[in-house]
Amino acid sequence: MTQTLLSIIFVYLFIFLGYLAKRIFKEQMDSKTLTLFSVYFLQGFVTVWGFSTATLSSEHILVPLYYLAMIALVLVPVLLIAKKLFTDPKERAIFSIAGFVGNTGNIGIPLGIALFGMESVIYTTLINIANVFVVYILGVYIYSRGSFSIKKSLFNIVKIPIIPASMVAIIININHIAIPPQIQEVFKMGAYAGIVLQLFLLGTFLYGIKLTTLKKSLFIGVMSQKFIIIPLATALLLSMTNLSLYVQGILFMEMMVPLAIANINLASLYDCRPQETTVLILLSTLIFIPILFLLSFIVSNHYLI
Repeated sequence: MTQTLLSIIFVYLFIFLGYLAKRIFKEQMDSKTLTLFSVYFLQGFVTVWGFSTATLSSEHILVPLYYLAMIALVLVPVLLIAKKLFTDPKERAIFSIAGFVGNTGNIGIPLGIALFGMESVIYTTLINIANVFVVYILGVYIYSRGSFSIKKSLFNIVKIPIIPASMVAIIININHIAIPPQIQEVFKMGAYAGIVLQLFLLGTFLYGIKLTTLKKSLFIGVMSQKFIIIPLATALLLSMTNLSLYVQGILFMEMMVPLAIANINLASLYDCRPQETTVLILLSTLIFIPILFLLSFIVSNHYLI
């Protein structure tokens, strides 16, 4: 359990640095510029590097497919509920997608290592890649719809470079195309820079936020979706599969990780209340802390392995 908490603490050190930078430099530290740099330049490196860490097999492919299937099945009723609960298009957009955009990379991968060992890396990496498609297809469209037309929202998806980068990475992996070590090192440097910048960016958004800016209805809706509706639906769907308890545990963990920093990227990029989205990410991270103890207890008592 100590290793798990240390993993999270050290990862979020960069969030504190982002907060400190914004506090010191104020308007000189432009969060929108950092968002553009992250989305349009560095996230492609994260994706390509993730695919280069392991060779895909048919067995591995099933895990992200199950992940996507679970999101697809739960997303439809959530979209219907959103129309009933929220009249404001931006609140509706946040409720519709924020809970599905989990921090499967910055938190999910190190947490998987802490809870399930190094053998989990191939699974958490692939789930994170699947989450990239959720973020930059569904996420881009739904967050865009908070401020833009359907046509403009679809165009925003095409503009995001991480999608073509992912396609290229898949082709390279499936065809076993060798990447020279020097180029792999470049991808690794870009990926680490992208991950650090994401955490740093969250810190800049945390500066000056006020919990009172978040409507109670949006907080209850998103947190209930993230930590009650999605976990229950996930547990039900996993019970119907033939996956091992070990893999089921990894999938369940990834569906429960806090809201991803990518929510801030998209909310900021498409003017969909990034401050409120930041508060939701902060609160989901705090709520997740006691859940860590429960997950650690379950795994340590061999209920999932």
